[in-house]
Amino acid sequence: MDDGATVDLFVIGGGINGAGIARDAAGRGLSVLLCEKGDLAEGTSSRSGKLIHGGLRYLEYYEFKLVREALIEREVLLASAPHIIWPMRFLLPHSPQDRPVWLIRLGLFLYDHLGGRKKLPGTRVLALRQCLEGAPLKEEFVKGFEYSDCWVDDARLVVLNALDAHQRGATVLTRTCFQSARRVDGRWLIGVVDEHSVKREYRARALVNASGPWVNNVIDNISDVSSTRNVRLVKGSHIVVRKFWQGKHAYLLQNEDKRVVFVNPYQKDYALIGTTDIPQIANPESVVVDEGEIDYLINTVNRYFNKTLTADDVVQSYAGVRPLYDDASDNPSAVTRDYVFDVDAPDNMAPLLSVFGGKITTFRKLAEQAINQLQPHFKSMRGAWTRDACLPGGDIPDADFPAFFINAQHKFPWLPQNVLEHLARAYGTRFTEIIGTAVHTDDLGEQFAPMFYECEARYLMQSEWAQTAEDIMHRRTKHGLHMTQEQRSQFSLWCKAQQPTAARRQKEQQNNRSTREYANN
Repeated sequence: MDDGATVDLFVIGGGINGAGIARDAAGRGLSVLLCEKGDLAEGTSSRSGKLIHGGLRYLEYYEFKLVREALIEREVLLASAPHIIWPMRFLLPHSPQDRPVWLIRLGLFLYDHLGGRKKLPGTRVLALRQCLEGAPLKEEFVKGFEYSDCWVDDARLVVLNALDAHQRGATVLTRTCFQSARRVDGRWLIGVVDEHSVKREYRARALVNASGPWVNNVIDNISDVSSTRNVRLVKGSHIVVRKFWQGKHAYLLQNEDKRVVFVNPYQKDYALIGTTDIPQIANPESVVVDEGEIDYLINTVNRYFNKTLTADDVVQSYAGVRPLYDDASDNPSAVTRDYVFDVDAPDNMAPLLSVFGGKITTFRKLAEQAINQLQPHFKSMRGAWTRDACLPGGDIPDADFPAFFINAQHKFPWLPQNVLEHLARAYGTRFTEIIGTAVHTDDLGEQFAPMFYECEARYLMQSEWAQTAEDIMHRRTKHGLHMTQEQRSQFSLWCKAQQPTAARRQKEQQNNRSTREYANN
């Protein structure tokens, strides 16, 4: 896109909310530019608990509206991306000293019925000493409750929204930092700087601030704009250990402080354990997991399971900062997970819409409502459309991934099952774009790890804005978890050798798109 080009909507922030808003707007016929100061999903949106869920514990804080909306969205999203979102059953062992049986039953009854559940199975009561799910638990836990929610590959969810926006005409600029904005002649004049310290200016008819933890910092750099709203930064940390139970189910553990900890199967051989709720005052970019959080999570698990974990069992950890709308709650766990919009458009001037709060499960609804807020400024804009639309690769017949995978096995018998399953899960119907005309694993290029071939890495650099080894190994995929240190080092060297070509190709794509779509602005 050339300097000085005018777009309808300029979106700041390449997390789930920014990508979702860009996608929604592009699908309604608006010209859109999204800028992200790092990689897509590099912050909070790749460091979540990786769940699409209603938020069972939010019922204790009377967040009925939020839980209902999230439960409805749970099935909408499951239908839109069945390759990266799938059902998961959760076992909640009953601990009498934490919550009484009647309270859990009531909460699960509401959870089953608030959102008009259609696809997912409901709650059932389990005798833990007589079932597989109870086998790894200590004998003192004799009763449990099993309910449904969904798993999601959070970073891929962001990338797929950005990819859909791009396919509908949006320009996506990664590693491009917003610097300033001011209203000039009825338009926003927006200054950015890229990773090479090159400064550019763009014009837009409307500006969206979806920068998550940095929402107030962005407002501070917009002339003649202020807001009384704030976000409250809460750190949530997770640890990864080797999986220590049989089965595909997950666990929800009550803790003595009335919080809950999820223990979820992760990447087949691992378990993801989290999260914590720690007030975060320091820079969100410097957030790390501390020893106290690791001890907290391990102690919670050890309270319930026969397997005794120690810090030495932790193979990976990550922390993210959740930008929660500040509702003045004293308890970080009680801070609302709902979202609020702040629209600044004095005298019908070019609008600024800022997003405060939100959660990954409700991103699509948030994006839809955000663009609805801008309807008065775009009279000819088309209506909402994303509810019944698939994300890229999600156009699987009847959203039936198992049937889709069986069909893929018949079509590509030469692909090892673990490689095929990875590709099908990560890319859905688009995985054939990665393997191309290959008829043997030798045709897939260099093999970096057991499930990881060169053709996938090249696809990610060419089509999904990946530039570094980190982008690929830990966000676009989770290959890094399954690679040795030597394999990771070798792949990093390979990526560095490709970067000039990848950056040039992405620049050409952006210029071609801007020439085609903004010539008449």
